[in-house]
Amino acid sequence: MASPLTRLRVELKNTFTGAGAEPPRWTEELAEGDDVGYFAPDSAVWAVHSSMTPTVGGIRALLLQALHPGAMAGVYAHSDFRDDPLGRLANTIRWIFTVTYGSTDAARDASGWVRRLHEKVTGSYVGADGVEHPYSANDPHLLRWVHLAFTDAFLAAHQRYGLRFPGGADEYVEQWAVAGELMGVSDPPRSVAELRAQLAKYDDELASSDQVQDALVYIKRPPLPRSQRLGYRILFAGAVATLTPRQRELLGLTLPHLGPVRLPVKPAVMLVLGVLKLGLGRQGPSEAAALRRIRRVAGKPHTGSPRSHGPG
Repeated sequence: MASPLTRLRVELKNTFTGAGAEPPRWTEELAEGDDVGYFAPDSAVWAVHSSMTPTVGGIRALLLQALHPGAMAGVYAHSDFRDDPLGRLANTIRWIFTVTYGSTDAARDASGWVRRLHEKVTGSYVGADGVEHPYSANDPHLLRWVHLAFTDAFLAAHQRYGLRFPGGADEYVEQWAVAGELMGVSDPPRSVAELRAQLAKYDDELASSDQVQDALVYIKRPPLPRSQRLGYRILFAGAVATLTPRQRELLGLTLPHLGPVRLPVKPAVMLVLGVLKLGLGRQGPSEAAALRRIRRVAGKPHTGSPRSHGPG
């Protein structure tokens, strides 16, 4: 009979990857390739993405992305988030981890695969200005918004709930710009100041809608096993706490409170992240596979550095 810890590990791995007890095959494929990849084990990106804080950052990214009517229209019309919201999560995790831990070829291939999927995601939406606009998931303006939302979300979550990391916030933004370039974003931000400036240019385009509120139902209460529901509610509250007041207002979300007293969120979030680390382990299969590849190619001559490679 499986122990409670074993059952927890299986349930968590199934939630995050859809693969149950065994790691999905794509994680093992990250051991393949002939270079270090875009990010070295001592990079800011590796430090942030190998921690537990992306579980909070991922929720925040979904909330923030939903506020752009163009991005939300594409998800609403072309995604099966109502029937399989965790499947969308697993696909997003696969791309992020492949770019983070994979060889440069693997990162390019994964990004190309996502962009090909985006080719059929087209339609129209009514913007915050009340005017109907066409959209395409590969539109440079929307691609930039998605990249900014991911970068801001993962950084904000780690700054609130994670440990200090090499190079700090500016280093993370600069390094993760590679991911934006791989997805077709020109001149992505390379510092926190640039990130804030580019995000500010979208302020007038953000809006709530019936679609946003419908999506919020699934983001708030995804179909998780009973054992994970309380922990998820805490992580959701932790994500909401990192949003700006205006973002929370547009989403119709508030900080946890008891009457007029605001409840502390961080201690509960830190506890849940600790349980996740216990259940998932200190080193995930993607990171382990990447380290095997890096050890294998160690000593081979290669040009450039993992931090300076471009997607071309």
